[in-house]
Parts: sequence; structure tokens; C-alpha cells
Amino acid sequence: MHVVTFTRSTPDTAAKVWVDAGGAVSWGDVATVVNPWDEYSLEETIAIAKSGGGKSTVIAIGADLHNDALKHSLAMGINAAIRVEEVGADSHDSLVWSALAAGAIQKLGDVDLVIFGKESIDVATDQHSMQLARRMGWTLLSFVSAIVDLDTAAGRIKVERTFEQGKQLVSAPLPAVISVLKGINEPRYPNFLGIRKAAKARIPVWTAADLGVELPASATSVLRYFNPPPRAVSNEIIAGEGVDDKVETLATRLFEEKVL
Repeated sequence: MHVVTFTRSTPDTAAKVWVDAGGAVSWGDVATVVNPWDEYSLEETIAIAKSGGGKSTVIAIGADLHNDALKHSLAMGINAAIRVEEVGADSHDSLVWSALAAGAIQKLGDVDLVIFGKESIDVATDQHSMQLARRMGWTLLSFVSAIVDLDTAAGRIKVERTFEQGKQLVSAPLPAVISVLKGINEPRYPNFLGIRKAAKARIPVWTAADLGVELPASATSVLRYFNPPPRAVSNEIIAGEGVDDKVETLATRLFEEKVL
């Protein structure tokens, strides 16, 4: 059983992000963190690989910024890490990203299951998992809240999917691509020995040539980044004799300002 997951380094969600004078997005000296959604896919990857007597691999696509996320993954207990980078390629474009990701999966060759976190928090999208599944011709199961059964001998997986409207039980053949939700597990913290071992790890870097991949033309391009214009904000404390009087005054003001 070979389980693969993808990760990336992102700014901390508490960090202040801005566009600098050169037009680049910056968050200053604040350290990056593992994409928060990936903590759950990493934990699930480790657990499934161990319980099935298999192996786990984590892949990041992009510049060496993502090495921190890869080393964190190794410290958690992932067996192997790989970074895929093609200089000049726009890995923010999901078509380019999925082409490199599919090439990496095909190069590994024996992958049974690919696990994603729900989305990438910095770009707020989950289309990467969908496009990878399409390129591989594998079933995609998104919004997975529990893996009910994983029968490697029969080559099938059964999962519970959770939506606003309710839950769904689905079975699909392996290999497959799944994306998991927050409540599926409790991610472990790397221990000291894991951190030391990960710090010494040398992470191989694969290029498009290594993967035998011809990248598609980017379908999107970033024209520019800019800071949002400052907003003039004012506030007013509603006075009144009592709660009812204050509520009536507030409702009147909201109607006057055409908020309601």
C-alpha cells in the first residue's frame, strides 16, 4: 500500500500580508507553516500507510519555500519527501500544477491512494485535487469525513462524505484521490527525534524533464497584486432609555442608511 499526499508552505493565518513596493506579496519575517488543511491529510496518510504495512510519500510542487512543509511532514512520520520544481513554470496555475503532480505520481508508479487536505488556504482553492484525478483517470472522493473501509486486496475504498445537507456513504475502486475534512482525525505533533531526523533529510527535486512531462500553456496569469484601498470607518454609540429604545433607534438608522 503506497499512500501519497501533497502539501505546501503557506503564511501563518495570523500573519499580516501586504504587497510591497516591488509588487510582490510579502508577510515580512513571519515563518511559513504547513497549509493548515494538510495537517489532516498528512495524519491520515501516515495512519493508513502504517496500518496497511505500506509506505507514505509527501510531494510539494514549487520553489524551495515548500521545503519547510516537507520537513515538517517527515518529522510527523511520512517516509519520503519529494519536491517538484520547473523553473519558469507557473505552479500557481492549476493546469501546470496538476500536470507536474500527475507526472510525479506516474514516476512513483505504485501509488494506491492520493490524499489531499480540503483546500490550499493561501489560494483558497481545491481544484488541484480535481484536476489531478482527471489527469490520472482515477475516482475523486471529496469532503471525506471518515474512511469506513480500505480493502487493498479487493482494491476498494469506502468513505463517508459530509455536506451541509447530510452525509453520504460511497465506495470506489483503487487507485483513487480523496480530499479530507478537518474532523477526520487529530494530527500528531512531531517529536524531537522526528524533527532532528527531518532536519538532516536531503529532499530530491524533480523537474518536468525528470518526469517526462510536457507542460501545458498556463491558462491564467497574474497581472498584478495591489493592496486594497483604505476604508473610511466611523462608529456611533446608540443612546437610549433602555434596550428596546436602543434597538428601535438602531433599526431606524439601518433603514436610513439602506443597510436593511
